[in-house]
Amino acid sequence: MMSNLFSIFDPTTNLLNLPINWMSTFLGLMFLPYKFWFIPNRHFFLWNLILNKLHNEFKTLLKNNYFKGSTLIFISLFSFILFNNFLGLFPYIFTSTSHLTLTLSISLPMWLSIMLYGWINNYQHMFIHMIPQGTPSILMPFMVLIETISNIIRPGTLAIRLTANMIAGHLLMTLLSSIGPNISYLFIMMLILIQILLLILESAVAVIQSYVITILSTLYSSEVN
Repeated sequence: MMSNLFSIFDPTTNLLNLPINWMSTFLGLMFLPYKFWFIPNRHFFLWNLILNKLHNEFKTLLKNNYFKGSTLIFISLFSFILFNNFLGLFPYIFTSTSHLTLTLSISLPMWLSIMLYGWINNYQHMFIHMIPQGTPSILMPFMVLIETISNIIRPGTLAIRLTANMIAGHLLMTLLSSIGPNISYLFIMMLILIQILLLILESAVAVIQSYVITILSTLYSSEVN
């Protein structure tokens, strides 16, 4: 019995004091062998189509920052988050993207590397970006302060956005499933239907959130030049 509603997100399963639950982040590697089949299958064609679409979109967003291979890091980020979001929908598989430990570990180094690159190589543009064009002189100090704060909280907002969206759906499904033993058969059928609809919604959220995180990261990197 759960002592806490949030205990469903605790990585408590361990073997020899090793957090085995976190091994779920490597399950996405199981999909890689599909790319090496002698005769490509439908999975390969679908995944290749998605990656090409993402490459063209990231290439457009990066603008002057684009060079050959620059979209690879964002496509890899999308793939990693998408696999972990989807795997968390299966029973008894740990949802690693519902923890700030993982999401902040992804967003913080990426944001920090983008900021360091921008301030070292193009500091004049970074200073100009803090003051929007047409800002009155009296408001310039406040705009610099606001832009600085908005830049600092970016990795936190990326991490919390992904974590909160993954937790919300899982919590709702857990709450609804907990009332199953106490209701009649008719309501159980309705509950199953609602759970199926929620699972479809969570599948859409898994795709949308991975896409949103990647697009925002791409937009942040395009601002440094």
